Amino acid sequence: MSAFRGHSPSGAEAGTGPLSGLRVLELTGIGPAPFACMLLADLGAEVIRIDRADGVRPFAEWHRVLDRGRRSVALDLKNPYAVRAALRLAERCDVLVEGFRPGVAERLGVGPHQCHARNPSLVYARMTGWGQHGPLAQTPGHDINYIALTGALDAIGSAGGPPVPPVNLLGDFAGGGMLLFGGILAAVLEQRRTGRGRVVDAAIVDGTALLMSMLLGMSGAGQWQPARGRNLLDGGAPFYCVYPCLDGRYVAVGALEDQFFTALVQGLGLDPGSLPDRWRHANWDVLRTVFADRFARRTRDEWASVFSSTDACVTPVLTVEEAALHPHLRARGAFLPDGSALQPASAPRYDGAEPPQSVPPPVPGQHTREVLAESGCSEEELEQLLSSGAARADSEPADGVRRDAPSRS
Repeated sequence: MSAFRGHSPSGAEAGTGPLSGLRVLELTGIGPAPFACMLLADLGAEVIRIDRADGVRPFAEWHRVLDRGRRSVALDLKNPYAVRAALRLAERCDVLVEGFRPGVAERLGVGPHQCHARNPSLVYARMTGWGQHGPLAQTPGHDINYIALTGALDAIGSAGGPPVPPVNLLGDFAGGGMLLFGGILAAVLEQRRTGRGRVVDAAIVDGTALLMSMLLGMSGAGQWQPARGRNLLDGGAPFYCVYPCLDGRYVAVGALEDQFFTALVQGLGLDPGSLPDRWRHANWDVLRTVFADRFARRTRDEWASVFSSTDACVTPVLTVEEAALHPHLRARGAFLPDGSALQPASAPRYDGAEPPQSVPPPVPGQHTREVLAESGCSEEELEQLLSSGAARADSEPADGVRRDAPSRS
């Protein structure tokens, strides 16, 4: 397989990331697929994104973090000359990632069969909500729909209240992007061993169902009630939930084991002998009332100080801005500045290696000329692509203004 010229726009120095040498072609999208590609880039892979030739990047500001660490080629994949250029790029990559609805990539001419005809060892990774087949495969949806249909959303919320969407962390990023990331790595290991490519069908509904493994096990063992807020891990247990404090802020309590529960009771200044058996569900409301009364007497930060040197598993509920300033997360370097905002550092960490520094997201078409030239495109072919509108070459505007798409409903 032909290679690009060792360009690594990720934060790691060339050759130091664990995925150094892995070449990934990403067909532009939103949400979980870009997240998986961000993880690949963070760990040293060379990721080239094919953006739209009109320069529009949907939700560009929302995606600043997810789009880091790439080079960008802008191609109009409805143009056969652009498709030819995209297939040439796929020939020289180990992985291709797309997040279209089933069948769209095939209609554009960059589906798995077309790409494998040029590069049989390619790992062709597909990210969808419902999967590549099934009655709902062509139906639109979002995180909330996928976690609703798998039963995950029904389990989240307070007793007597409606289900509460956990923003879009559970479906899009845990059940979607993380599943795609893991599927790619597994297929690459097989590729290295056998030289054979794979099609990875990553679906958010599949990943969300997988994340429910422990909950399903508890349910099968009779340890999980279908009612929300009545179980050990859903806020039902008074020793595994959130309490408001004097200042209206909150603390999170996770005192599951006996020794942690003992530390919780001591920190609250309660007599253990005066409390009922915590493992009897009938006593949970009484315990919750007692604990709530105590937590309401001090502020969040006062309680954080009380429990800071104990094993009670009590922590303050922080805002993202506060979290970035917390001594532990600062020591770990968990968050990085991104102008006036924040972004997460690369994870996981590797022994003896500094976390890579973030590389800003590219403007669509910022690297069109250099990447296409590296793929074997002649100057004449490149000019033909650009002049016909099949490709676009751009660079970061001097005023820093980005070409963002209007919001979509």
